[in-house]
Amino acid sequence: MGTDEVQDEIPFLDFSGEVLDDFTDERWREMCGQVRDALETHGFFVMYHDKIPKSLREDMFKAMNALFDLPEETKSKYASSKPYRSYMGESPAVPLHQSFGIDNEPGIDVDTTAQAFTNLMWPQGNPSFCETLKSVTSKMLELNYTILKMVFESFGTGKLYVPHIQGSIALFRLMKYKVPPNNEAAVGLIPHTDKNVLSILCENNVQGLEILNKDGVYVPVGVPDNASVVIVGDTLKAWSNGRLKAPKHRVMMSGNKERYSFGSFSMPKEGVATEVPNELVDDDHPLVYRPFKFSEFMAYFVNNISDDALEIYAGI
Repeated sequence: MGTDEVQDEIPFLDFSGEVLDDFTDERWREMCGQVRDALETHGFFVMYHDKIPKSLREDMFKAMNALFDLPEETKSKYASSKPYRSYMGESPAVPLHQSFGIDNEPGIDVDTTAQAFTNLMWPQGNPSFCETLKSVTSKMLELNYTILKMVFESFGTGKLYVPHIQGSIALFRLMKYKVPPNNEAAVGLIPHTDKNVLSILCENNVQGLEILNKDGVYVPVGVPDNASVVIVGDTLKAWSNGRLKAPKHRVMMSGNKERYSFGSFSMPKEGVATEVPNELVDDDHPLVYRPFKFSEFMAYFVNNISDDALEIYAGI
């Protein structure tokens, strides 16, 4: 596959310099259409934007370096009964991958969450890490919900946006990928679809993200340092009655540099049901998914991991 063909399969949307919170003008409606088109056709896009300044990204990656350099005993103190929240160290399935997952819920002070996490990792305090985490978490959460608003309005379901956000939380994840042995290509994260609603990712210029195209070929996604990747999860695919794609993707590592990425993963709160809006069901688009609670879907998936978990669990 040539370079031009690869670029054709990767949608790039340039929102830099745009006022992403201007919800009324013609440019906003145009942007909503671009987002919907990319997510219907590809299930993801690379977005240039100014929401997170370069200096803040660099501060976050430096902070992550210090975090993941802490002793395993310290990192392992961060534990939760919920899936993907605890510190996840190296495992036989993904020996190059480590991560933390921090819940962010609208109405709960992000500062409090960041302070509690920082105090657990550094009992003596680490004000610089805490302030950086607070700032990045808030901006990523705002960006995630802004893109969701664009999706809702593009489908003519804008009235459902506020209730959706009120019933949502977001997981902020910090991820590290080690250099593979002998600098040879190796799997950093196994192929999967995200199970949540919407994911937005930033990385430290060490590439590795690959997304499966319609021909069954993994296409490398080169992400510039002033851009983020937006990816549809299974839950948003279900909400859209299958109109939006949830692409399978993976991380492949090569070379001699560690890869760091952070992301905001929105999802319904515990007990909140995902249901296809009436506006998205018609003769041309019959109902594809029954209503389901995300927490129950995740419990099913954790115990029955499969590529078609959504179709098995909620498909009609």
